[in-house]
This record gives sequence, structure tokens and C-alpha cells, in this order.
Amino acid sequence: MRDGRKTDARWQRAQGAMTKRQRAWRNRILVALALFVVAMVLDESGALTALFGTPGDVYAAFVIFLVPYLVSGYDVLALAFKGIIHGEAFDEHLLMSIATIGAFALVLFPDAGPHMAEGAAVMLFYQVGELFQSYAVGKSRKSIAAMMDIAPDYANVMRDGRLTQVDPDELAVGDEFVVKPGERIPLDGVVVKGSSQVDTAALTGESVPRQAAVNDEVISGCVNMTGVLTVRATKPFGESTVSRILELVENASDKKARTESFITRFARVYTPAVTGLAVLLAVIPPLLFGGSWSDWIFRGLTFLVVSCPCALVISVPLSFFGGIGGSSRIGVLIKGGNYLEALARVDTVVFDKTGTLTNGTFSVVAVHPSEGVADERGVAYDADRVLALAAHAEAFSDHPIAGSVRDAYAAGGDGARKIDDARVTDVHEQGGHGVRALVSEPSADGLTSASRAVLVGNDKLMAENGIDCTPCELTGTILHVAHDGRYIGHIVIADVVKEDAAEAIRRLHEAGVTKTVMLTGDREEVAAAVAKRLGIDEYHAQLLPQDKVAQVERLLADEAARGTDRHGQARHKLAFVGDGINDAPVLMRADVGIAMGVMGSAAAIEAADVVLMDDKPSKIAAAIRVARKTMGIVWQNIVFALGVKLLILVLAAIGLASMWMAVFGDVGVAVLAILNAMRCMNVKKMAR
Repeated sequence: MRDGRKTDARWQRAQGAMTKRQRAWRNRILVALALFVVAMVLDESGALTALFGTPGDVYAAFVIFLVPYLVSGYDVLALAFKGIIHGEAFDEHLLMSIATIGAFALVLFPDAGPHMAEGAAVMLFYQVGELFQSYAVGKSRKSIAAMMDIAPDYANVMRDGRLTQVDPDELAVGDEFVVKPGERIPLDGVVVKGSSQVDTAALTGESVPRQAAVNDEVISGCVNMTGVLTVRATKPFGESTVSRILELVENASDKKARTESFITRFARVYTPAVTGLAVLLAVIPPLLFGGSWSDWIFRGLTFLVVSCPCALVISVPLSFFGGIGGSSRIGVLIKGGNYLEALARVDTVVFDKTGTLTNGTFSVVAVHPSEGVADERGVAYDADRVLALAAHAEAFSDHPIAGSVRDAYAAGGDGARKIDDARVTDVHEQGGHGVRALVSEPSADGLTSASRAVLVGNDKLMAENGIDCTPCELTGTILHVAHDGRYIGHIVIADVVKEDAAEAIRRLHEAGVTKTVMLTGDREEVAAAVAKRLGIDEYHAQLLPQDKVAQVERLLADEAARGTDRHGQARHKLAFVGDGINDAPVLMRADVGIAMGVMGSAAAIEAADVVLMDDKPSKIAAAIRVARKTMGIVWQNIVFALGVKLLILVLAAIGLASMWMAVFGDVGVAVLAILNAMRCMNVKKMAR
């Protein structure tokens, strides 16, 4: 999607048009209701009999009830006629039209008694139910439309010494723009000047603002709150976070769940079937058994009114729409009803470790100098000296671990230390082992000492150089450091576990997930420590990307072995949570792929079925709860609607159901189902 702002405008126009149409629709129903009340008063008071006598009063009632009938239902009749012309006759419009016209046509059977009031009432209350449905769908759409308001209208750029507003599409990667307090950030970028609080609630559902300062990444769609920021764009507008979100939301309703598709197919078969049964009910008994034509025609018409599948056709899609909209309000984007349905059946959740359960950024957690070791001058090696030598040896390495060592050195002391590249020569990096470099040190008299060999790496590097190293009891990546042939200590590097990771696992178990699994390429002891700390049921370490796919395939086979449905698919589903490019194959293979939306790669987000708009894994449990409660409401509506309709259909067939009971069986059930479906929008209760 190239322009999210155009999508936003379309949604706003649609919302405005819908409100105007609903208002006109409501006014028309109110007029019809007033006319219906007047007709009822005239009919029940005996005024028509006094004015027109008998049977003139029946024909007068026909006319006065026909007026509110046509005012309220002329569009239903028109839609039924169009359906017949286009070969799509069997829908609720045709059922309503046949039943209500038939009720008025009973005036031709004097022994049947007048049924014009029931005919007008059926059409009137049917329209009330339809209006109620329109309102409910509109409310659900607004919960998603609120997401569409994140699209920025402009970007501020400095031109000719003054700020000018331009279309965000005009900016390219590397361009700088200014975001004032109260404005939305138009493109993803990095702050180059200023600091501020940034409100991410529209994207992540988090009410607590985030601090943004120089070198921090900021994402489009968030609101700058306190200070002026100058940001350098890192993505064009079409690839920015806000554009990806808008595209996901816009396409979410296109992917129907199996239950939703079944209801659609069911209605296509069900509607012509009940129409045929109604005709048979009205025609066969009088022909074969000599019953009253008017009595059996009335039964057939009542049967038609009850059989209208409005409650199912309306409430089931509305429930899915409400669940998707409610999830978006807590920062979870579900790409379609089919994924929401699958998410409700998840009982195994598999996590990638780095960037999902951990922050994905390595940092120095400890520096342990060797005790009693000194150089040729007798100067001991303290923690600061060990870190300084390691940081200089790693000065030219692009490895993330090397970067974490340099960052730790820069943050030490007064917080402004810089690596002196001139002190580093003859650098040799050995893949999978470490680095060797010549590093000189400043002496106490301000002179520079001769360059000495510094080795920084794993135990294999130390063994190759004949240096004995000391093991460490801490869990993490251990960098051993040697200086001029002496072992001087080691540095512990660890990927920090996210604050809510343990809470995420606990909530998943509380939500009914029976197994949590962690897959990682990290070492066995690191994986074991993280799994134990978080309470994960099963873990597998030292995996390559293809190994992760194999593990997921094994777990999927285990799920299938526990039972399949009539379509041959596992009753229980597996979800995989990841954030990196290497996670994309596993995300696509899992029953439900869940990606981290803010920190995750574009490939992972594209491959995933569910996107978390922040980096908090605890949102997964909330999404599963929303999905399960949504599916519970869907099945409540299906069972309730079919049960009530079946009961009244039987009563109508044996002549014990009145037209008013039929109205309840259609409109009443539909309204109750819609009210139940609207519970899906109460995301606070759904997520608990």
C-alpha cells in the first residue's frame, strides 16, 4: 500500500456516509412505526368497521397497513426483485418478501382471518433488526478505524531556512524532518537532535510514553509529546511501520475463518431448502388431505419468516470483526478471521529466544580479572584494564559481541571514554574463535608502552595459543582475555531477558496453553538457564534455521497425533513466535505465526499471521484469550439461533406458532445474537 493517508480518508468518508445513511434509515422506520400504530388503533378500535362496514373494514385495513409496510420495506422488496433478476434470489430479502406479501394476500381467503398487521409488523421489525445490525457493524468498524487515524498528514522539513510541510511520500531514506510536540511521526527513523516523550498507544496499546533521545529509533504513527525532535528517515513512507499496519488492518476482513465460510455456504443451501419446504407445507396437505388452504398457506408463511438465517449471517461475521478490532486496540493485529479461529485452538507456543524472549542485544554483565596476575612491570590487571584491552582488540570487529564490549568500555569511567584506534595494529579475526591484535597502553608518565599481543575469544582460541583459561560459573557467552601470553581474566556477555518474558509464560499457562517450547541457536547452558528462569517446558539449543523448521515439524506431528478434525487437520494448533529474517520459514510453517511488529524484521512480519505491535511477549496470552472468547461467542450464537429456529419451525409446521412468534424467531433471535456478538468489542474483559 503506497499511501496510508488515502486509506485513512476512505475510512473517514465511509464512516460519515454510514452515519448519514443510518440516520435516514432510522427516521424512515420511526415514520413507519407511527403509521403502524395509527393503523392498529383504527383497526382495533372498530373505527374501520363503523366507517366501511363488513367486509369493507378488511379491505380498508389492507390499505392502511400497506402504507407502513411499503414505507419500511420498499427497499427489501426492491432487493428481492433484483436478486431474482440476477439469479441470486434465495436470500433473506426474498424470504421476507414472500412471507409478508403472502400475509397480505391472505385477504383473498375470507376464512383465514386478516393478517395484514402481522405482515406489516414482520417487515417493520425486520428493518429494526437490520438497522441494529448496521449500527453494531459500524461500531466494530470504528474500533478498527481508530487504528487508521495513525496515518500522518504531513512531514516538516527545513527548506530555505524555514519549516515547510510536505507530503511524507516525498521524503527519501536519509532525509531529515522535524516533529513538533503534538504531531505524529511521519516516517520510521533515528533521532539526530532533541529528546522527547513519545506516545506509542495507538500502535502498541501501551499507555506509558517512551523516551526518545539522540540515536534512538522512532516509528511512524506515534505521537511526539514534549520536545522537538529532528529525525533522519530510515525507510520510505510506503515501507514504514504505519503503512504496514494500515495494510494489515485494511486486509484483515478479507480472510474468512472456516466457521465464517461454513455459515456463508450453509445459508446458500439452507435458504432454498426451507423455501421449498415452506411451499410443500402450504400445498401438499390441502391437496392430499383436504385441509384448509388458508390455514396451510399461513403455516407455510410463518415457516418462511422463522427460517430466515439473519441471526447467523449477521452475528458470526460480526463476532470475528469485533474480535479482530478488539485485538487491534491492545496492540495485536490479527490478519484475518481464519487466523483468529486458529489462534483460539493453540495449545503449544514455540518461541525463538533472541529478540523474542530476550532483548536481542548483547551486553557485558561481568568482568572477572585473574587474581594475582601482573605484567612485567608488576602492574596488576583489574577489571577496568581487562575491559580496556579487550575493547581495543575488538575495535575493528563488526560482530555484535565485539560491539557490546566496546559499548561497555565507552560507558565506563566518566561515561565518555573513546577507543584510540592508533593504539591498535596487526588485527587478525578468526571466525568462531575470536580476535588477535597488537595493543599499546599509556603508561603512568604519559608515554605509550610497546605494543603487546592481546587475545580475546573463546576457550578454543586460548587452547590454540597454549594459554590455560579459567571457567566461569555465570551463564552467558564467555570472552577470555590474554595479554602478552598471560591469561588476565574473562568477560561475560549475555542477552538480557525481557522484563515481561516470565510473565508471558505464566499467562500462557493460565490461558490453557499446555506446552511452551524455546528454540535457539545459542549454547546449551545458556538455553537451559533461560528456560529454567522463565519456566519454559521444553527447549532445544544450538539450532540452525533449518533445525528450527525440523523441530516445528516434529511438534506439529505431535499435535496431529493427538487428534484431527473431519478435514484431517489437527484439533490443537501450534503457534511460533519470532522476530528475525531467519524466523520467516518457521513462521510460515506453523499453524499460527506471531511476529514482533516494532522490533521485528519486515520478512518476519510479512510471513506472520499475527503481529504484536510492541516487543512484549505477554501480549500473546491476551490475544489467545480474545480469540478463544470470540470463538465461544460465535458458537453460542450458532447453537442459540439454530435451536430457537428449529423449535419454532416445528411449531409452525404443526400449526402452533403464530406470526408474532415467527417475528421473535427471526428478528428477536437476530437482535439477541448481535448483542452477544458485540461483547467481542469489550477488549478489556476479553483479554482477562
